[in-house]
Amino acid sequence: MRRPPGLSARMKLTLSYAGIVIVSGAVLLVLVWFFLLRYLPDKPQGLIGISPNRALLTMIFGRVAAVAMVALVAFGLVGGWLLAGRMLAPLHKITDAARLAAQGSLAHRIRLPGKADEFRELSDVFDTMLEQLESHVGEQRRFAANASHELRTPLAISQSLLDLARRDPAQVDGELLDRLHTASRRAIDLTEALLLLSRGERGTFQREPVDLSLIAEQAAETLLPLAEQRGVTLDVTGEHAPTTGSPELLLRVVTNLVQNAIVHNVPGGSVTVHAEPQHRACVLRVENTGGHLPPDLVPTLAEPFQRGSRIRTDDHAGVGLGLAIVHSVVRAHDGALDLAPRREGGLRVTVRLPSA
Repeated sequence: MRRPPGLSARMKLTLSYAGIVIVSGAVLLVLVWFFLLRYLPDKPQGLIGISPNRALLTMIFGRVAAVAMVALVAFGLVGGWLLAGRMLAPLHKITDAARLAAQGSLAHRIRLPGKADEFRELSDVFDTMLEQLESHVGEQRRFAANASHELRTPLAISQSLLDLARRDPAQVDGELLDRLHTASRRAIDLTEALLLLSRGERGTFQREPVDLSLIAEQAAETLLPLAEQRGVTLDVTGEHAPTTGSPELLLRVVTNLVQNAIVHNVPGGSVTVHAEPQHRACVLRVENTGGHLPPDLVPTLAEPFQRGSRIRTDDHAGVGLGLAIVHSVVRAHDGALDLAPRREGGLRVTVRLPSA
């Protein structure tokens, strides 16, 4: 945005300081004039014939007052310029950091030394913003690179299969079509997951009353055949847990959590889903049995494309965005997601949403 030229902040502060000094000096001189000179006699011999008269003191005082006003103007301008420069020095550092950030350099930090004041508070807030921006940009770049890599694999497989079929149509059989269908299905699932993740991060959805316990029962009913197929016991309990949000997105959250708990389980294991109101919040807890998870692995499970040691090669391998979508949707609903390994093995996932 282009603006017309004007006085700098340092010049404005200098003129303000100088104006205050000049006005203060002028007030003092006027007070001296009215409360000292006005009481002197206006006789040629002055007071009792010895002291100077009013005319003589007025002439002498007028010269001194003129010199004093010139000195006050010079002192006000020079002192105001130096003082304004010292006061605005932290602002120049903040401006330089903002200019570097506008050019794409987010690694720079201001870190103003000294005790707390307005400028240092602004510096600390700006450093925090730069740190969050740098982290967010880094996450977006890694996400874009991972998404490109994940999409490239099924698309490359589809391209290879199509090239093979075009070169030799006689080799087109059911197995080739099944492989092509699997690759296409994976690309479509990944695209839909990316769109859902983007929708959750934008927070563009209609909010309406939702009961988490009913959402949990609906998700469990949908996934019950999968649990029976894998020999996993699915238990859903809970109380009326009212919140506000998107029923579709919250259903996807619970579905992803329950599906992960079923798929990443052991034969004969169990999955427990419980919803309840708790301290002005609605809590949904999903636990499953399974192997012991390293504590340093659990916090990374909610990152996009971070499957850790939970990779599967069957039909429910997923695209590595299940918990990332859950985290995004929960955060868009002003909630919190907590992942914790169970002492007996498996994972405990807790979702906290504001109560309605």
